Amino acid sequence: MPMQKRRTLLSAIAATAATLAVGPALAASEQIVLKYAHFQPARDDSPQHKAALLFKEYVEKNTNNAIKVEIYPANQFGKDAEVMEAIKLGTLEMAVPHDGAIAAIFKQIAVLGIPYLYENHAHAWRVYDSQFGKDFADLMLQKTGVRMLALADNGVRHFTNSLRPIKTPADLKGMKIRIQPSPVFKALVEAFGASASAVPWAELPTALQSKVVDGQENGVTNILAGSLYQYQKYATLDGHVWSVHAYLVNDKFFKKLTPAQQKAIVEATAIARDIHRKMTSEQDLSAKTTLTKLGMEVTELTPAEVDGFRKIAQPPVRAYVEKEVGKEWVGKLMTAIDANRK
Repeated sequence: MPMQKRRTLLSAIAATAATLAVGPALAASEQIVLKYAHFQPARDDSPQHKAALLFKEYVEKNTNNAIKVEIYPANQFGKDAEVMEAIKLGTLEMAVPHDGAIAAIFKQIAVLGIPYLYENHAHAWRVYDSQFGKDFADLMLQKTGVRMLALADNGVRHFTNSLRPIKTPADLKGMKIRIQPSPVFKALVEAFGASASAVPWAELPTALQSKVVDGQENGVTNILAGSLYQYQKYATLDGHVWSVHAYLVNDKFFKKLTPAQQKAIVEATAIARDIHRKMTSEQDLSAKTTLTKLGMEVTELTPAEVDGFRKIAQPPVRAYVEKEVGKEWVGKLMTAIDANRK
């Protein structure tokens, strides 16, 4: 082979080798995009969005921008079922859905919908953060391939309607009440003699305005986020369910991250969870003042009156959950509730 051709060939081989050597390093340095979906408006007074912003700031800073967080608020990524399917398939890396949406892929979430369980916010948080919460997250991972990093508040749920004050369980009889798309909430509403209508969150304001349903049940945070007070005259603060938002991440995505990146995700979730809980609980505790100022007629119930609602609704809902989920997890939850009383 002529010397010149040999030199040219050797140069080409060296260039190719250099390219191959650099290739993996470049791939390793590519920025990872974490798509993060939630359902509340992109406002500073929305707990989900405030939490998402803090999550984004912490993750990007503590991974040196190796992970870029893209936030999709206010159903921008899709409705309940679409988001849950995406997080399961991995086309969405992270989401913070409510318990009703989660039921589409993880029916065991129904155990958290048993009504009238907790003494106060702190009691509920102690249960969520206990060994029960860890075991429950392990169960979800096993069943769905979705990792539950934390549970935060979707607000203590109350009834609102456009027909009349609800002071006793009998006042609900015959009402058409919107519920989350979850069978456990259907069992709850029907225990009071009302009819339950599953309506996606994004469609709820229209359903109330057009009188497709007479009322709904939600926490104050969501009543404000959806401006539901515009279509509802009456609110009853019965606090029937301590509803949750779950911080979920696709497990295949999570496992591909480095240990340092995983650590940043877990730590950021804890920060997001705490501000999420704080903001939601503050709105819960100011429910009467807030809703009265917005023109609603608010009924507060005494502990004895709440107990009247509990005696009617808790037994059939618990029986339904035990049938669908099994007595084991209902028993574990009740044990955790008793163990975490103060």
